[in-house]
Amino acid sequence: MPVPDRILITETYGSMLLAPEVPCLIVQWHSFANRQQFQSLMDRGLALYIEESHRTRPLGWLADTRLVSAVTPDDQHWLRTDWNPRAHAAGIRHVSFVSPESVFGQMSVQGYTANTANADAYTIEVVHYRTLPEAKHWLQQALHGPAAG
Repeated sequence: MPVPDRILITETYGSMLLAPEVPCLIVQWHSFANRQQFQSLMDRGLALYIEESHRTRPLGWLADTRLVSAVTPDDQHWLRTDWNPRAHAAGIRHVSFVSPESVFGQMSVQGYTANTANADAYTIEVVHYRTLPEAKHWLQQALHGPAAG
């Protein structure tokens, strides 16, 4: 029986959880987050990732975006030029998404994926799954598989 995810941060718009069996941190969006909320949760999540990575290696990042609506172009730019380089420096090499249900959310996640794939300064592998168990399974394989390192 899998260990339940541990809630580390909870806000009305999103949460950060630890899934010890993968192991990974999960950013889980519940509703629209304005720019300050979005960046705050992503930054606090990255700080938790860095803290946990001192105890747990390898450690992954999972984005549960089932309930994500639009992510603004400004936030997409911030992810590409600010957050992603810091995430890569912290050791994040694989990001597993649970795909959004809304078309606007899907467009946002596809934009993130394209921006990340086209980045020259860092390499982060991004994949998309329909369910949380599938996203966790892939991330666990990516972290512990023969190509991990």
